[in-house]
Amino acid sequence: MISNRWIEQRKSSWSRLEALTHQVESSGIGALTGVELREFGLLYRQVAADLSAVRSDRGSNTLEEYLNQLLSRAHNRIYSGRKSGLRSVVRFMAYEYPRIFRRLFPYVAAGFLIFLAGAALGTLLSLSRPQFERLMLPPNILQSIDRHEMWTHSLLSVKPQASSAILTNNISVCFSTFAGGIVAALGTIQLLFTNGLLMGVISTACARAHMALDLFSFVSAHGALELPSIFIAGGAGLRLGVGLLFPGMLRRRDSLVLGAREAVRLLAGVIPLLFVAGLLEAFLSPSGVPRAVKFAVGAVLLNALGFWLAEGGRNSNPEN
Repeated sequence: MISNRWIEQRKSSWSRLEALTHQVESSGIGALTGVELREFGLLYRQVAADLSAVRSDRGSNTLEEYLNQLLSRAHNRIYSGRKSGLRSVVRFMAYEYPRIFRRLFPYVAAGFLIFLAGAALGTLLSLSRPQFERLMLPPNILQSIDRHEMWTHSLLSVKPQASSAILTNNISVCFSTFAGGIVAALGTIQLLFTNGLLMGVISTACARAHMALDLFSFVSAHGALELPSIFIAGGAGLRLGVGLLFPGMLRRRDSLVLGAREAVRLLAGVIPLLFVAGLLEAFLSPSGVPRAVKFAVGAVLLNALGFWLAEGGRNSNPEN
């Protein structure tokens, strides 16, 4: 457990690193002398070690956020000269992003639970009041269900255009869900709940028409990536809202900046997932490929995603 005495002993190092970081942010790295540059690097490594110690104490969340913000600022200045390119993107996705996801997983889990609550309510309302479906679903979908036909068959005739439109729509949904966090997370909660509600309604409508297998075989392949992307975007929006509402020991502005920085990094990982999901939704999901193949693709993708997020970056030194 982190003691007050330990905090008092380490405060001078934190304050010094913060002062040097502010100096670099104001005047550039060239403003530091050779001695200060060595001190800057040494303090950065010391505070990184302090952050590791603080993370072992579950009761030091506010202090952890402060040190994490301080290290992020210093890191951006120390490594600002590092060239970016494909290798850095691959490294971020392979090693850094899974660690970010695991650290912010409670927010993603909360987003999933909000979506699940909406789906449960949509299912209950559709079961108890069948006319509710007529209020929630577009006429073309209702007509297709009445004919016992999937409304997705038309995607096959416009595959490239459909893929582009689906990708654009999915990115729009995820970014809107994330951006809703700036209004005290209310926008994020509303979008997650509404999407869950629609999922519950349409699933119940298809089940009533004995089309549940058709629906879930359609969703299985691309949904293995698309639905987690929505939950991750929701988690990013919730992190943004928490930074605004609960600053703790930080100033509200600093807390919001820290929350936004972490939220954006969490959101960044969904872009490649949505790209793959868009291709699958346009080319595989509505095709005549056997259902077993679609379910198998979905299972493989979901397991691969889970393994990457759970194990990625565990054997890599964060500072390398």
